[in-house]
Amino acid sequence: MPAVWMIDGGVQFRVRVQPRAAKNELVGLWDENIFKLRLTAPPVDGEANTACLRMIAEIFRCPRSSVRIVSGQTSRVKVIEVKGASLLFAHEVLGQKV
Repeated sequence: MPAVWMIDGGVQFRVRVQPRAAKNELVGLWDENIFKLRLTAPPVDGEANTACLRMIAEIFRCPRSSVRIVSGQTSRVKVIEVKGASLLFAHEVLGQKV
């Protein structure tokens, strides 16, 4: 499975969230096709999910409403969808070679 794939009107990709990290950062690829995301937010009351969506929106320079968790609400590994993003732009902002 590719690290980033096209959907109708946007892209999807998987992230592995590490809550309670020292700082918020996109680390890069983890396990070849999953992006690792470190977040300072704790995994309580959806705080880590909210921080994840906010950070992805910042990375893609898009409104928070364009980003959603497709699956993995309660898991560390989540499928993220960004509406309106192209595959080329996703590869660029996620730091992955096409």
